[in-house]
Amino acid sequence: MKIFTVVGARPQFIKAAPLSRAIRQRHDEFLVHTGQHYDDAMSAVFFRQLGIPAPDVNLGVGSGHHGAQTAAMLQGIEALLLQEKPDCLLVYGDTNSTLAGALAAAKLHIPIAHVEAGLRSYNRAMPEEINRVLTDHLSALLFCPTNVAVANLAQEGITDGVIMCGDIMVDAVLQNVARARQKSAILQQLGLTPKTYLAATIHRPANTDDAQALQAIIDAFAAAPLPVIFAAHPRTQKALAQHGIQPHGDARLIEPLGYLDMLALVENAAALITDSGGLQKEAYILKTPCVTVRTETEWVETINSGWNRLAEAQTDAILRAIAEALTPPPVEHPDFYGDGHAAARMLAALEVLG
Repeated sequence: MKIFTVVGARPQFIKAAPLSRAIRQRHDEFLVHTGQHYDDAMSAVFFRQLGIPAPDVNLGVGSGHHGAQTAAMLQGIEALLLQEKPDCLLVYGDTNSTLAGALAAAKLHIPIAHVEAGLRSYNRAMPEEINRVLTDHLSALLFCPTNVAVANLAQEGITDGVIMCGDIMVDAVLQNVARARQKSAILQQLGLTPKTYLAATIHRPANTDDAQALQAIIDAFAAAPLPVIFAAHPRTQKALAQHGIQPHGDARLIEPLGYLDMLALVENAAALITDSGGLQKEAYILKTPCVTVRTETEWVETINSGWNRLAEAQTDAILRAIAEALTPPPVEHPDFYGDGHAAARMLAALEVLG
């Protein structure tokens, strides 16, 4: 088979690593990087650390408004699909790269496989929600990470091609956490002791484009009961500068981290504060309590199990959630996300499709 894979952002590089490795043992993969994340700390470092082959093509689209960015990706991917004539197209998650790949393939009648299908936050104000809904309705194979995702698709009338595989991020974490423990020196570099700090990332537009929301988050970091290590996304750093907001108190802003360093930072944190979908789940897998600075999450299992809690972008709300997160975590840690063999199940389904 010839499988055409589209990636473009940090979470997709992580998800693609286990499946790309499995595909290339038996088939041809043509890997396209849209360039949605282009900074070395958000892109190239993940290819190096995760052992992902260099992309066959990097479209270099970069950042921009959603319409312009998606259109540029769509144009580039369509031309490559016409040139390469793959048996299927593989997309991950819920970014503009995901939607652009799916739209291009659908117009050319190329079967689409969607990794992480069926997730729903039910918040249509989030561009990710639009991307994931549309991609699911275009896909021939829908690789679901959880039973909740399968049920979400059934409610929308999607039952054909739906496969409960488990979450491929479990594959990635289990394949790399031992390496992170051995190779990452991030705690020593930052002078940290395990479980004496909070790790944090914030990047979603709702939290960074709104100056009042971003100020409230930074104020919560300053007032937190433990020092906050804030690994700031490039767009977040830009927003902080534009709004004239500076971290204060015991909050430390650091540059974005590579995958192994971020695994080590999250595993050893007393809790994680984030608005990232992927990091919520990585925290759960690593048994680190989480505070999600959003009003909803697609990873409802983490909330229901007590390992994650939601907080609006208000200082008091975030501080209350942090206090709850720092209480002893639940005794039970259900295996919601699978056994680390999602890539093998996905490859088997792709081979039937081909």
